[in-house]
Amino acid sequence: MQVPTTPEIRKQTVFKADIQKVWDKVATAEGMEAWFMPNDFKQEEGGEFTIQSPFGPTPCRVLELDPPNRLIFSWGQAGWKIVIELKDLGEETEFTLIHSGWGEAEEVLPGPGPGKTNEEIRDTMNNGWDAIVYERLREVVEV
Repeated sequence: MQVPTTPEIRKQTVFKADIQKVWDKVATAEGMEAWFMPNDFKQEEGGEFTIQSPFGPTPCRVLELDPPNRLIFSWGQAGWKIVIELKDLGEETEFTLIHSGWGEAEEVLPGPGPGKTNEEIRDTMNNGWDAIVYERLREVVEV
């Protein structure tokens, strides 16, 4: 019997801003802090950085960097991966965020919300990403 894995989170939208402006907000420490969380991100493939989450400092590492189109980083100890892809549409930019690496649905994780399963944490974070991407990031890039 195959154990069910927790599905990735995927958020996609189009921002009324050019690709460079969106990139500057998603791939710099200052930009990321304005819509996500405080951090010490550096645009350096393989570089380590820390996100200051509500649960404390969380280690991350830049896995792929392709300005201004793609940023991939690991997030925390659970094997999460964040993919941010940008597509140039001229005066607008298509934005896609994928949060993957959840593992088995019923696996209980340490860390955020101790005692909760991957599926429970994923559902909470899915709702959180809605506000982060569709409201907070939009406000920052469409100013």
